[in-house]
Amino acid sequence: MILHYFSSAGWEEWGLHERPLIREAMPGLVDEDLCFEDAAGPRPTVVMNLWLRELPVSGAPSPKSWRTYAQALKGWAEFLGAHRIPVFADRQLLRDALSLYAEYRLSGPLEVRLSPASWNLAVKTLSSFYQWAAAEEYTPTVPFSYVRQSMTRPDGARVEVTRNLATVRTGNAHATRKYLERPYTDLLMHALAGNDPAGERDVSFRGRETGRNAAVIGLALSSGLRSQEFTHLTVYEVPPLPCRRTVVPVPLVLAPPTAKGRKGRSTWIDYDDLARVHDYIGWERAAAAEGSWWRPRDPLFVEAPTHDGALINGTRRRWHTLTPAERLRLVAPGGGSALLAVQVGGKPFVDWATVLRRTAQRIRDRFEPSFPHVHPHVTRHTFAMATLERAGTRLLPAGRPARRGHGRRRRPGALSDQGRSAAGAA
Repeated sequence: MILHYFSSAGWEEWGLHERPLIREAMPGLVDEDLCFEDAAGPRPTVVMNLWLRELPVSGAPSPKSWRTYAQALKGWAEFLGAHRIPVFADRQLLRDALSLYAEYRLSGPLEVRLSPASWNLAVKTLSSFYQWAAAEEYTPTVPFSYVRQSMTRPDGARVEVTRNLATVRTGNAHATRKYLERPYTDLLMHALAGNDPAGERDVSFRGRETGRNAAVIGLALSSGLRSQEFTHLTVYEVPPLPCRRTVVPVPLVLAPPTAKGRKGRSTWIDYDDLARVHDYIGWERAAAAEGSWWRPRDPLFVEAPTHDGALINGTRRRWHTLTPAERLRLVAPGGGSALLAVQVGGKPFVDWATVLRRTAQRIRDRFEPSFPHVHPHVTRHTFAMATLERAGTRLLPAGRPARRGHGRRRRPGALSDQGRSAAGAA
């Protein structure tokens, strides 16, 4: 089965009277023979695509959600096809297949194995699809069983929830590391800058773009920006640096199209972290974008930029009206991307998950074996916990210490003996 994403570019040449009523980047599923129907009528992929196309008006407005749901459908349909089971078979046959699918996904080959959280997401996706298909009379039954349970909300109100019995239990939230304590934050920032735990130059490090990586991740840690927000921030939206150092954070306003739910918001950034961003803009970024000939498809040329907006292809636009996709097409007046983070040659840089994963792995290998896995959203949680610490809020209830595994407990944020030795030796 093929998963593709719709683009209306060039639709005038498709022999149609008008543009198809399909959202841009909407995922679609097609069988390997590129057919949507056969002698028996429309194939299940037609029904799947109808469900996917209704997602934007069914509580899932994000293209990332569409992609995730389409991938869940694709995996399920391919599994059924390999066992010669129709997508809309009778209930008992589908339940038998679901049982086998659970074994395949939860304890099967490593390359197809899902974590409990990912499995639960796939189950909920398939459940929503079959419930919709049953309501639209594409299938007579739903292959899942449900149970209604009562729960007490934090405000004391009793509510009833429905649980899909095919889901599995996940780890307890209090036992999962979702943020970095201060010693680990410092260790991460040193490593991103190409330094050792003591802040001295790490002579064994062979990476590049240290100024960019430390500046942008420092911005995320200091302001709590989501990955989409700091990835698509233009260099012109960075607040100006105050003329003198201040302990009062500097306001940072975010454009609605880049924020979650397209709701604009504002946050703040510490002076030192903002100064690091301006150093990157003035030195490393300027060198990377100088004389750049980079051009995206359908470029948007920026002229006379200000903090609020610019002339874009000859028309005055404000930054807060530009979507993430449009921001990736912005070409600065001197060449290169108008986004804050760029690669050598001026192309925009967006792969922060890889930067953090590789940096965390390098820290574990060389300095601190207990250093956790880090992904972009961890920076937001770290900002939230640091803000609570500043306010003097207790982070854990009494008698509920955070446990990170079996064996001897280590004080939260403390480095292991190997990490301390590495830091001391450096």
